[in-house]
Amino acid sequence: MITFICCLLILIGGYFVYGAFVERVFGIDTTRNTPAYTQQDGVDYLPMSTWKVFMIQFLNIAGLGPIFGAIMGAKFGTASYIWIVLGSIFAGATHDYFAGMLSLRHNGESLPELIGRYLGTSVKQLMRGLTLVLMVLVGAVFVAGPAGLLAKLTPETLNLTFWASVVFIYYILATLLPVDKIIGRIYPLFAIALLFMAVGILVMLVYHHPPLPELTDGLRNTHPEGLPIFPMMFVSIACGAISGFHATQSPLMARCMKNEKYGRPVFYGAMISEGIVALIWAAAATYFFHTEEGSALFAAGSGNDNAAIVVDSITKEWLGTLGGFLAILGVIAAPITSGDTAFRSARLIVADFLHLDQKPVLKRLMVSLPLFAVGFLILQIDFSIIWRYFAWVNQTLAVFTLWALTVWLASTKRIYIITLIPALFMTAVCSTYILIAPEGLNLPATISQIAGLSITAITYTGFLFWKKRLNKI
Repeated sequence: MITFICCLLILIGGYFVYGAFVERVFGIDTTRNTPAYTQQDGVDYLPMSTWKVFMIQFLNIAGLGPIFGAIMGAKFGTASYIWIVLGSIFAGATHDYFAGMLSLRHNGESLPELIGRYLGTSVKQLMRGLTLVLMVLVGAVFVAGPAGLLAKLTPETLNLTFWASVVFIYYILATLLPVDKIIGRIYPLFAIALLFMAVGILVMLVYHHPPLPELTDGLRNTHPEGLPIFPMMFVSIACGAISGFHATQSPLMARCMKNEKYGRPVFYGAMISEGIVALIWAAAATYFFHTEEGSALFAAGSGNDNAAIVVDSITKEWLGTLGGFLAILGVIAAPITSGDTAFRSARLIVADFLHLDQKPVLKRLMVSLPLFAVGFLILQIDFSIIWRYFAWVNQTLAVFTLWALTVWLASTKRIYIITLIPALFMTAVCSTYILIAPEGLNLPATISQIAGLSITAITYTGFLFWKKRLNKI
């Protein structure tokens, strides 16, 4: 319990100390007009109150990630706590802050355009395709889960197809309507529910004071399937530490922020909040896995179904009827809210590279309908194989974002090491993962790790050559 409390305090302290440092490195300008005013169109660009912007950003980037990912990551032992803390402060929150603030500086520019601005046209085209596929995939995948659960909770006449259609209708409305009409009104309520559930679990953790692993026990890998901590844990715990998906969502709020001074609470603060939620659930899952019911799930290995059982059991046992209601609300609402903003991001990405004005509703429809059609078709496919690649693609997107941020920092004579180190680390994680994972090349761990580090070294060498040329200019 001492390790958990220390990690929690370090996360909170990280916002005030390292977050302030990152803000100084960026160099905010409180007199600069933001896109919410300069590009105001009443649809995507419009000023919103800061607390709403924070809540929407938090729910956009969170979803079920800091819950399910943390629960599956907790199977690796105490190392999961360390990664959540260090990843959130030095990688995830830094990644989210700079990506959001650069988008703010460039009129709310979408992530592919932002990356292409600093890594070149070829990379921009790659990111346009990769990000668009990722957004549609996220939107489609986050229909199936909530629709399936709703079908189980309602009469048989209201089947999966019915609820999937309902969710898609909601997606269409949330994607097409101005951001303050649906997203701005219901997201803060769902975010409050998600935070309330996490705070409730935290209070019960302190009250019950269950035995939790400590750093003094070492960083022994406790995963039942024997998966190596590096790189598997760093991909399992994505949204609770660092996630490329976050950078696709930040431009949505960059278009609604009133002043640059709110960047730290909105972008850096939302990631730290997500890290706190992930840490709480990692601790709760660690306790649960030592119960009679939990030990069987622990031995069963990874899986979203197992994580859902953990959430349901813990919330009902510790928070009673209200907890069970919040659990269902979270499992249904959280993925839906990530899915609708994924489609909204996809619309804006397409609009950006086609230079289409999104104020007229017909132009919004013209962009959105093909995206929804593709998403609905994807629903008919078995996701058991495709979904395995999602986490890796998500983290790979973070790699490209981190390298773009590093190039910007270096080219503007700022302290670029603060994104260079996370960029190198995540390059090693992603390259090693695709080599070792069953859905990748399925190579032996040692070979994969050596090859992953070699790829990282080559990438770093390329950066040094670019930096040398930059200094000569």
